[in-house]
Amino acid sequence: MPPKKTLTSTEIKKLIKAKALVVGTDRTIKALKSGRVEKVIVSSNCAEKIVDDLNYYASLNKTETIKVNYLNDELGVICKKPFSISVLSILKGE
Repeated sequence: MPPKKTLTSTEIKKLIKAKALVVGTDRTIKALKSGRVEKVIVSSNCAEKIVDDLNYYASLNKTETIKVNYLNDELGVICKKPFSISVLSILKGE
């Protein structure tokens, strides 16, 4: 099994500036269903049911899921949002 990849906060900030991120579980699942997602980023304290759903849809498109070492509150701060973020996704071709 390959080692787990992780993203640093600076890499996430660069993706935000490039407008290549989708924020939220519902929007990520919708993008996964349409096949527009390259990678899914999940916070360390994301609910197991959500992680299972994301892994299911990601496996259909052979999309990589990355679990970062940030809590959802910290991920919200990194993304400069006034709320916690459990799921982000990187769009293809962005």
